[in-house]
This record gives sequence, C-alpha cells and structure tokens, in this order.
Amino acid sequence: MEEIITEHSGSILRVELNRPAKRNAMTSAMYLSLASIFNEAANDENTRVVLWHGAGDSFCAGNDIEDFLRNPPGPGESPQAGLMNALVNFDKPLVAAVQGAAIGGGTTMLTHCDFIYAGESTKFQMPFINLAVVPEFGSSCSVPSRIGHLRAAELLLLGTSFDARRAADLGLVTEVAPDKDVLAKATETARKLAAKPAAALQASKRLMKQPFREQIEAAMKAENEEFSVQVRSEDAKEALTAFLEKRKPDFTKRGKSPASA
Repeated sequence: MEEIITEHSGSILRVELNRPAKRNAMTSAMYLSLASIFNEAANDENTRVVLWHGAGDSFCAGNDIEDFLRNPPGPGESPQAGLMNALVNFDKPLVAAVQGAAIGGGTTMLTHCDFIYAGESTKFQMPFINLAVVPEFGSSCSVPSRIGHLRAAELLLLGTSFDARRAADLGLVTEVAPDKDVLAKATETARKLAAKPAAALQASKRLMKQPFREQIEAAMKAENEEFSVQVRSEDAKEALTAFLEKRKPDFTKRGKSPASA
C-alpha cells in the first residue's frame, strides 16, 4: 500500500497521507517522499495549489515512534529537515483538511499551510516536552509569533492538547467544520485559489512570508541541532520507551544529558 497518494485534479495536486491504521504517523520514508512531492510541485507549472489531508479518521499522529527510534534525526540533513526545507520554501498555496489526530508534527507541519480547515473531532497537540525533546518545523518561532508567548508556553512547555474550537480561537486554523464537510470546504478553497492568476498568487505569498522566512529558517536550524542532542538523552529514551510500553515515564532517575556527558 502506498503511504502517500497523490492525484491531480486540474491544477490542484491532492496529497493524502495513507497509513490510516497508524493514524498516518510519519516514517523516515514518508518524510523523504513528501519532501520530494512538495519540491516537484514547486517546479511544476501545471500545479497551482496543493490540497493536503489524511486518510481515515486522522490527519497525522506525528512520528511513527518505532521507526523514529531506529532512525533518530541527526544535527545535519535528515528526512525531517528535508521536508521542513521543502515546506518553508513552498511558495504556492497550501490548503489542509484536518480531522482526528494532529499530534506533534501533525500540528507543526500545519504551521506552513495557508488555509487549515479543521473537523470538529480534531485534537491538536505539540507534546515534545513530554517526550523530553524540543519543538520542530520552526514552531518555536512560528507559534509564539502567531499567538503570543503566554499562549505558546501553554501549548509548547506544558504540551497541552487542544481541540478545533480552541485552535480557531487562537488563530491557528482558518475554520472549523463538521468532519464530513471538512475536505469539501478545503477543496472549495483550493478551487478558488486555482482560478486566481498564478504568478501574482505566488508573488503575494512570497511577500507575506518574506519578513519571517529568515527567522523560521534560523529557528528550524537551531531546533534540529537541539533536537538531535535531546533525543539521545536518558530522559528521551525513558519517554519513548514508556510510550511504547504504554506507561507513564519516570524522569526521577535522570542520567546525564548528552551535552554534559
């Protein structure tokens, strides 16, 4: 079974994460494939808009933990970093339809979308602190800049989960709709965008992103370097093992971090 499905409908490229049994959790191979898809779409004159969603009842539950433990990202180029770079440099409109789980990267990837339609069932969370790691996809910069430090601290330092209505109140999604309508809503917006003059649309998005692009790129670089250290710490090993064993992690028996070893 293909883990990512793509389909062209006119000038709209539909991208579907297709691991419904795993709530569309991302593997290293999926990061590589998705980065390639976005890079190719950026250079394809026949693609004006990308419509992004997940198969089944979830958008994306973040990293596939078993795959992640086998292939933890390093400080340099990695599958995750490849997708981050593809997203931050993607100047065509990106529309997302989200429902169910949008956890970890399933939330932070969305910060690079221009329109986000969330189903009423959507549960967002950026639980990096609970896994003894740090935020990713530039979210340490983009989230505070959008919603302010205090609200960002609630989401990033406490790892608090929040529903679609809360996300709308915070300004993190465009609109909330019934789950059965959310893909249709996103598709309608994608069609409207596809009918706009393509060159002006891309130029407008570039202008909107320009003041923040360097900040986001710097944040992603710093996050990747810090993430590669923290993911190898004793706390992270305990958190990830506890996740797989379906138990609460115990951080009281804390060993040295890689930085102090």
